[in-house]
Amino acid sequence: MRGNAMALFGRKKTTETPQGRELKREIATAEKQFREGVTTLRDLLAPAALRITPRHLELSGEYIGTLFAFTYPRYLASPWLAPLINLDTELDIALFVYPLESAVILKNLKKKVAQVQASIAMAQEKGQARDPLLETAYQDIEELRDRLTQGTERFFRLGLYFTIHGREKKELDDTIGRIESLLEGKLIYVKPAIYQMEQGFISTLPLGHDVLQVGTNMNTAPLSTAFPFVSSDLTSDTGILYGINRHNNSLIIFDRFSLENANTVIFAKSGAGKSYTVKLEILRSMMFGTEVIVIDPENEYRYLAQATGGTFLRISTASEHRINPFDLPPLREDDNPEDVLREQVTHLTGLIAIMADGLSAEEKSIADEAIWQTYALKDITPATKEWNREPPTLEDFYNILKDMAGGRNLALRLQQFVTGTYAGVFNKPTNIDTTTQLVVFNLRDMEEQLRPMAMYVVLAYIWKKIRASLKKRVLVIDEAWVLMQHEESAQFLFGIAKRARKYYLGVTTITQDVTDFLTSRYGKPIVTNSSIQFLLRQSPAAIDLIADTFYLTEGEKYLLLESDVGEGLFFAGLKHVAIKVVASYAEDQIITSDPRQVLEIEAARKEMETREVAPPAPSEPG
Repeated sequence: MRGNAMALFGRKKTTETPQGRELKREIATAEKQFREGVTTLRDLLAPAALRITPRHLELSGEYIGTLFAFTYPRYLASPWLAPLINLDTELDIALFVYPLESAVILKNLKKKVAQVQASIAMAQEKGQARDPLLETAYQDIEELRDRLTQGTERFFRLGLYFTIHGREKKELDDTIGRIESLLEGKLIYVKPAIYQMEQGFISTLPLGHDVLQVGTNMNTAPLSTAFPFVSSDLTSDTGILYGINRHNNSLIIFDRFSLENANTVIFAKSGAGKSYTVKLEILRSMMFGTEVIVIDPENEYRYLAQATGGTFLRISTASEHRINPFDLPPLREDDNPEDVLREQVTHLTGLIAIMADGLSAEEKSIADEAIWQTYALKDITPATKEWNREPPTLEDFYNILKDMAGGRNLALRLQQFVTGTYAGVFNKPTNIDTTTQLVVFNLRDMEEQLRPMAMYVVLAYIWKKIRASLKKRVLVIDEAWVLMQHEESAQFLFGIAKRARKYYLGVTTITQDVTDFLTSRYGKPIVTNSSIQFLLRQSPAAIDLIADTFYLTEGEKYLLLESDVGEGLFFAGLKHVAIKVVASYAEDQIITSDPRQVLEIEAARKEMETREVAPPAPSEPG
């Protein structure tokens, strides 16, 4: 059968006519013309023109150059590629790693050991001084042979190429110079791929083709340092979950009280998720017994207080909650009454300065003397050992001040808080309860011009409570830029942040007005006295100030500009990572600030209440 088939095939081949061969040629030509007229993916991706020169390529109006690494130092520290990854320029990096046979490498290393040993022996015979370079080489080779034999190391050939893009040739040359300087500072030397620019460009395309074929032998340990994506890890055995590490998806679990101080600053634009982040931290911190006090200027913590059984205090002109700024802090066993009273007088002088819209040097002296006389009126002096007396009020201070020489003008400026429009706001005995684990002071309904002094009074009251007993506490000050508008309140806030560690307190300072906060005299000192910094999405207008304050790289600046809600940078001591804040469904229902979600939750709550109070349906007779 096979012979017959071959015979038939042979007859068919020999009987082909000239007309048949011409027809085949015409069909092949037509197919070629058809294929040339079909648009392929290669046609869509290919540039309009490509010009190749010995030192660069010109591609679609851009200048492109390729460098290759050829020499490395004895030791490489991770991450030595990070400065290039974060460089603010268009750059393509290709790493080609080829495994080599250990048997071949061991054979070559054996020969190399013999050569080095011979060189050392010859030098000794001639009476020459020992050569540290030869001895170091001998030790390195022997150590590598041991590790290769034990299987703890392997040998590879590394090809590392950099393709740089520039709009102009000068820009390309400048960028190449910067890269060469960065690498040479780490004793890594590169060369341009002269007369091989096309091969270098192809090698750095995402095709996996090493056309350039320039490599350096390297074992496992130094090769591992070339991994370009290295991120810090902030996972510990204690603390709370702050979020997810966006680089490696690890958990960011941290205890703020494990650092040199437990203070935190949070900067973000409106709607970036700063209050959501803080409420989530509060909720999780309370699970570990931490007491939390919040100064809330926008009514964002009410649901959280209600859900956790906390105290929600509305501080406003129409509210029944009152704080007397002349209240004295309880005396501890180690307190000196005179020192405590002097500190209280200092705080009150700062409050009077805010109320009076500033004090001259003479008025400060008059106010200071009037405060001392006001306390003396109630038999409270530096010599007093027991302070269980009724404290004075702002009205008592006003009555003394107006009768003092030079105090009439200052008294007139304070009259609106005693007998005028705002009488009673800061002129009534304290009647609030702050014994729960979470206490929220809400200032939303306070008049705008009274808000700075209200925050000051609340902050002073909280500080008295904190210094009275040593407990693990967190103080949250939302919209802290309001306090930074006045010298006295900014100084008071800085003093609390500086002394908080001694009282087991962590101060969380939140602001969206970055410029007002950081340009204040006490803004940057508060940041430097905070071991944790939280940067969420920023506006372009504030990013340069943020970058200068926190020494951000160009890559980190762009990350903050492009971050989604709840995403940003988390700094803890010397470490910082890119973070994404995550919450469970139950946590989200308690802490959300999204108006749409709040309305939905409120509607669901009212519906449940309606069902609970609805009378039962009448039963059927019989």
